[in-house]
Amino acid sequence: MLHTDSRGWIRRSLVLPIACLAAAAVFAAAAPGSAEVGKPAPDFTLPGSDGSSHALADLRSSHGAVVIFVSTRCPVSNAYNERMANLAEAYASKGIRFVGINSNKAEQPEEIAEHARKNQWSFPVLKDAGNKVADLYGATVTPEVFVVDPSGVVRYHGRIDDSQDAAAVKTRDLDEALDALLAGREPARKEAKAFGCSIKRG
Repeated sequence: MLHTDSRGWIRRSLVLPIACLAAAAVFAAAAPGSAEVGKPAPDFTLPGSDGSSHALADLRSSHGAVVIFVSTRCPVSNAYNERMANLAEAYASKGIRFVGINSNKAEQPEEIAEHARKNQWSFPVLKDAGNKVADLYGATVTPEVFVVDPSGVVRYHGRIDDSQDAAAVKTRDLDEALDALLAGREPARKEAKAFGCSIKRG
């Protein structure tokens, strides 16, 4: 299990330079790891914007968890801020826990916490220093979603829905996957290619 405590996070943030936006556009290819549908999701423990550490094993303990790789600066991820907030609130009462993960090198803890507060997210956003969890999951863009059932198995991977423009959405892939999970069924669509800004790796 990967473990990164808040002290380690602070030490790294002090020695890593904050890249400018232009420099942040340069990124490395994702590592070969992946969280495959139908297989166990890699566990992790990371520090969150709420000041606490969070483990996947705890987040999925009720009816499952939604892991979303997010960004503070990506226009595509930001277009989904309200939708992510609404989804987390709607499914919380049904026992589904949401968690955001920020793996972008230049986006630091203070910025991540302020972004979460500004968007009134009820879920924590975890800082993935060194993009270790993004590499384990094979995540490449923001936003990118993984739905994990209570036993720790990935049941859906991909996009939230089919359009960055909320008014043009026709297919609500994440909603449908969560409804299937709660009904004890396999999602009709287990994967739908995620789209957005590339995760800026260190």
